[in-house]
Amino acid sequence: MTAISVPVRGGHDASYEVIVGRSVLADLPRLLVERCPARLYAVIADHRVAQLHGAALLGRLEEAGLEALLFTFPAGEWNKTRHTWAELTDALLAARIGRDGAVLAVGGGVAGDVGGFVAATYLRGIPYVQVPTTLLAMLDSSVGGKTGLDVPAGKNLVGAFHQPRVVVAEVGLLATLPRPHIAAGMAEAIRYVAIADAAYAAMIAEAGPVLARDLDRLEPIVRRGVELKAAIVAADEREAGLRQVLNFGHTVGHAVETTIGFELLHGEAVAIGMAVEAWIAEAAGVAEPGLHRELVALIERYGLPASVPADLAADDLVEAMHADKKVRAGAVRFALPRRMGEMAQSADGAWTVEIEPALIRHALDSNR
Repeated sequence: MTAISVPVRGGHDASYEVIVGRSVLADLPRLLVERCPARLYAVIADHRVAQLHGAALLGRLEEAGLEALLFTFPAGEWNKTRHTWAELTDALLAARIGRDGAVLAVGGGVAGDVGGFVAATYLRGIPYVQVPTTLLAMLDSSVGGKTGLDVPAGKNLVGAFHQPRVVVAEVGLLATLPRPHIAAGMAEAIRYVAIADAAYAAMIAEAGPVLARDLDRLEPIVRRGVELKAAIVAADEREAGLRQVLNFGHTVGHAVETTIGFELLHGEAVAIGMAVEAWIAEAAGVAEPGLHRELVALIERYGLPASVPADLAADDLVEAMHADKKVRAGAVRFALPRRMGEMAQSADGAWTVEIEPALIRHALDSNR
C-alpha cells in the first residue's frame, strides 16, 4: 500500500503529520530536514530497541549527512521515571546539544513519553520527532503530544504537552513484534471502536491474521486508528474537553498497572480497564444493555485479559484511582461509552461521569 499522511491539527506551531506506511523509514532523513532541521539529533531509545534498530538508524542518518548521537535507557515501564529523565538530560548536556538540536524518540510508548518529555524540558524545550516501533505506540501514544513520567503515586503524573514535528509510523517494523505486543496494541484499536467508530470493529473483527502480523491487515488498522485519534486531538489539544474520551479504560487500567507493579503490558491493563468500565457504564445506567458483553467478546478475541487479577484488592485499586488526573473534588470520574462508537456526556456537558466508590468496588469484585 502507498504511504499516507494523516494531518494532526493543533494550535500555533502544533500541527504536524503522521506518515503511515511501509518503507517510510527510507524517507526519514528527508523528513527530518524538511520538518525538523537540526545541527545534531539526539536519538533516544531503550536498550532493546537500540540493539535492534540503533546502528541501522544512525547509519541511515549519517549517509544522508545528518549528525546524530544515540542515548539509551533500560527498557520497561518501570524505568519511565524522573531518574531516567535526569540521566538522559545530563547526557544531552554532556554532549553539548544546544537549542539547535532535536530529539528523535524511537521505540514504544515508554520511549515516546520519556524522549518527548526530555525534549519538552531540555533547554526549556527543543523540537522532536516520534518514530514508534510498536503497534500500541503507532495507534496511540505517538499521536497527540502527551509526554510524561510515572511517579510512585501513579502513571503519567509528571509531564507536558509537547507536539512532535512529525511522526513516522513504519508499519514494516511490526513484522517482528512479538505476538503479545501485537495483542496489547490492539487494545487501543478496540478502544477506538468503543469511543469513536463502531464500524471500525469490522476492520479488526478477524484476529487471526492480525496476531500473525499480516501487514496487509495491520496497515489499514493503523491508518484508521491514527485518523480517529487525530480527529479527537484536533478538537481538544490540551484535554480540556472531548479528548477526555480517550481515557476510557485507563482509569482502572492505570490503577491495575500501578498496583501490580507494571507486570502487565499497558494494552493488557487497558483491556481489563475497558471491561470493568463498560460494566460500570451499564450498572450506572449510562450505557445501553449489552455493551459490556459485546466489548468483552472483542477483547477476548485477541486473547487479552478482561478480568481483574484476583490478588489485587479493590480498596488498593480505588486508592490508586484517586491519583487519576480526572479526579475532581476527591471524586473519581470516568470516560464511559453509551454504546459502541458513542461516548456519554454528563448533565453539565463534561465527557466524564462521577461514579460512587461503592459502585467502583462492586465492579472490580464482579469482574474477577
